Amino acid sequence: MKGVLSVEDWAEIRRLYRAEQIPIKAIARLLGISRNTVRAAIASDGPPKYVRKAAGSVVDGFEPRIRELLQAYPAMPATVIAERIGWDRGLTVLKDRVRELRPVYLPPDPASRTSYVAGEIAQCDLWFPPVELPVGFGQVRRPAQLPVLTMVTGYSRWLSAVLIPSRKAEDLFAGWWQLIAGLGAVPRVLVWDGEGAIGRWRGGRTELTGQCQAFRGTLAAKVVVCKPADPEAKGLVERVHDYLERSFLPGRSFDGPADFNVQLGAWIAVSRRCWRCRRSRRRPGGGPRRGWPATTTSGWTLTTTPSTRR
Repeated sequence: MKGVLSVEDWAEIRRLYRAEQIPIKAIARLLGISRNTVRAAIASDGPPKYVRKAAGSVVDGFEPRIRELLQAYPAMPATVIAERIGWDRGLTVLKDRVRELRPVYLPPDPASRTSYVAGEIAQCDLWFPPVELPVGFGQVRRPAQLPVLTMVTGYSRWLSAVLIPSRKAEDLFAGWWQLIAGLGAVPRVLVWDGEGAIGRWRGGRTELTGQCQAFRGTLAAKVVVCKPADPEAKGLVERVHDYLERSFLPGRSFDGPADFNVQLGAWIAVSRRCWRCRRSRRRPGGGPRRGWPATTTSGWTLTTTPSTRR
């Protein structure tokens, strides 16, 4: 059994229990911890104070050679890799590491098409509008100093955006919480680029900051950081940024950050109404189901409703 939980384990327990609705006993068996530890993590209001250091693995010394082989031939079977590197131990731990590293070296499928399930995923990013904004006392913010936090859901394409003061963790998470609260539900997966306050892609996997682990644990959601130089992984939000620059910015002037957010919020509200009308025209019968919004998203709801799942 594990001792003190890491922030990552604490966040994962809450996600499995609240978002995936996995029983406490199954979570304990899956993560190799006691049921009382799982109950304590679910009941806690914040992440644990101490982070448990990850133990080393016997595969770590062979990882550079494994990467060389996968880079030369990404589809090389794990058994062949074991022969090439002189592996004389059990294959299970080696296969697990190869399975973790292989996606980094596999070429993207140019013919792939991504489909989304309602409430499953939302893409997030920072947009830097090419404008200068007065912030008072004769000071002006340049485009590089104007982060606009954007979020778009995969299934319904529900767009949310807000200008935040900076890219620092406290400003970013406050803005992110505002967008999620406006959505009214938490998507199961939140996708990001390698933003400093969020985390990075390292060693073939997502490596989140401690603050992001605590935040996603509170939300009971999963946060994924995209690989570098992979804009297709966040194509929805990238297209939104282009749409904002072509449709929102032209012909507008702003008195300050508050005026920017007021105009942006009003423009997004109009865009949502147009989007709902287009979806209603496409739906057989001429409209959405009674009692359901046309751009519904499921997930763990933040507001008080008869059911925590839509």
